[in-house]
Amino acid sequence: MNRESLIHPYHSKILALIRAIDGVIIIGSLWMGGKALGLDWHIQYMTLGVYGAVLYHICAEYNEIYYIWRGTSILREALRMLVSWSLAFGLMIITLFLISEIDSYPRLLLMDWFFIAFVGVTLIHATRRHFLRAIRKRGINIKRVGIVGCTTVGKRLSDAFSAMPWIGYRVYGFYEDRAGEGKRRMAGLPTIGNLEDLYRDAREGRIDVVYITLPMKSEARILSICDHLADSTASVFFVPDLFAFNLLHARWNTIHGIPVVSVYETPFDTFNNTIKRLEDVAFSFVILALILMPMAFIAIGVKLSSPGPVIYRQKRYGIAGDVFDVYKFRTMYVQDDRGEILQAQKNDPRVTRFGYFLRKYSLDELPQFINVIQGRMSIVGPRPHAVSHNEYYRKRIPGYMLRHKVRPGITGLAQIMGFRGETETLEKMEQRIRLDLDYIRHWSLWLDLKIIASTAVMVFRTNLGY
Repeated sequence: MNRESLIHPYHSKILALIRAIDGVIIIGSLWMGGKALGLDWHIQYMTLGVYGAVLYHICAEYNEIYYIWRGTSILREALRMLVSWSLAFGLMIITLFLISEIDSYPRLLLMDWFFIAFVGVTLIHATRRHFLRAIRKRGINIKRVGIVGCTTVGKRLSDAFSAMPWIGYRVYGFYEDRAGEGKRRMAGLPTIGNLEDLYRDAREGRIDVVYITLPMKSEARILSICDHLADSTASVFFVPDLFAFNLLHARWNTIHGIPVVSVYETPFDTFNNTIKRLEDVAFSFVILALILMPMAFIAIGVKLSSPGPVIYRQKRYGIAGDVFDVYKFRTMYVQDDRGEILQAQKNDPRVTRFGYFLRKYSLDELPQFINVIQGRMSIVGPRPHAVSHNEYYRKRIPGYMLRHKVRPGITGLAQIMGFRGETETLEKMEQRIRLDLDYIRHWSLWLDLKIIASTAVMVFRTNLGY
């Protein structure tokens, strides 16, 4: 037996077919655009079409278009496809400029191609959804599901099936024979029988799929259930209770055929890290070009407001817990900070009058774009805390240091959700850390853009006094 092929990605052949159809649509859309304009089909058009299809597949893979459709709305999927196609199309235009071939393609043809391809791919994906939903409403291709174990993960699985009826899975019921309603099982979940009933229903064809959601420590019990279910034609899946861990960007992989699941992992592998870095550098150069003059006036204001340096440097923890100097415009009177560093509070006497103005509109943060250019910070990420604050909170908040698996940011999810500035209670800091970890778990380029836009709106409203 080839053990390296024991575990396969589910529905890989179907996904390959969907990718191929998308590629045909993209190339065909260029052909349709040319026909509409009365252009002859040349080999250069075919080359451009194939190049566009390849770029789209790369961008679509990055945006997980071929893996998320079962758990998201068609509107969200269409938005992801628009972002993917826009990125691919933009890269094509840049390439044509670099090789001086942009004039070989009519502008109207390129515009038509962009819109026809997007509409075509979106319609195909929407049609696939509606077709599967329609046949499953008629009872075709419906799978009856039995869930073993009245557990938290079992309930989440059942809720997921109920929330997405179009995927064709119907929960037949829960099977459980563990006594008690305490820590060993969840109360309130409807059971239709014990394990003997499960084996009988599987043999008699009442259920098509079995999901085992028992705790991972029940290894012997799980193996026994699998052995009994081998005497049936039911498909069997084991769902490990990974929610017992504080998962950080969890994903599965294989090492020489051995399946492994990450528990604490960063979303920034080589490819994602490159994308994130390009985003940071591009935005930072544009923003610095716009704020250089205001920063010069702010520097003069800081110098005139009180004696001391214009730029305040403070030690902060960065990625992987490395210490670096964060740059800010000084907003406080100069003091000895070799001891414990206290968070700035409302009406803090250490803050100068000009510093209060800078803090109110977050203008003291502007020099941190230099930190971003240096690669020590990112525009979006968990806000860096003073070293002394890190040492204090890491002992009191579980998972606190996981926020340092990514570069700290000028703004972040916690800041746009209202957890910025002073955190006078441990509960508020816990909420901030929870949002920081949520950002790491769900990071995407699209999420970064939404946070940047939300931050800009928030600053704009503050400036207008809303």
